[in-house]
Amino acid sequence: MAIGATIRTFDIQLSDMDRGVYEELSLRVAQHPSETDAYLVTRVLAYCLEFEEGIAFAAAGVSSGEEPAVLVKDLTGLTTAWIEVGAPDAQRLHTGSKLADRAAVYTHRDPQRLLASWNGKTIHRAQEIVVRSFDSKFIDAAAAELTRRNIMSLSVTEGQLYLELNGASLETQMREHQII
Repeated sequence: MAIGATIRTFDIQLSDMDRGVYEELSLRVAQHPSETDAYLVTRVLAYCLEFEEGIAFAAAGVSSGEEPAVLVKDLTGLTTAWIEVGAPDAQRLHTGSKLADRAAVYTHRDPQRLLASWNGKTIHRAQEIVVRSFDSKFIDAAAAELTRRNIMSLSVTEGQLYLELNGASLETQMREHQII
């Protein structure tokens, strides 16, 4: 018998001063059995940091061959943003960048190793893809606070993230990287 996904809820107060986004979000997030807590935290942060009308998690919960971990669709159903989490391969990123108006990657992994893995590979509009990383200690500390029901407050100002998750206060600088 296969193990099913774990459903985690997140009640989120989002204050992204960098983008002028202020929202109260209530998310039910399916955590696939193969998905680590660190990946889940990064996926939820990516959702919050890319929040706009039409945003959704992939139907499978984690990125699959057909969809990224997070995507944005317009009212006609066209994908306008392809948002990968973790360490996607160059081919996935190439495909996503061709299918959507914009693409982004959020990673809790070593960004230099990730960028090196793409070096010399064909990635459509690589110079336009936003790659953001979080300090692994920040992600690990947030992952340690996860429960089935999560109360979260996320504030963003000048690239600095202030996260309160289930009473724990954490902060980190979000870093942006260029694909070369």
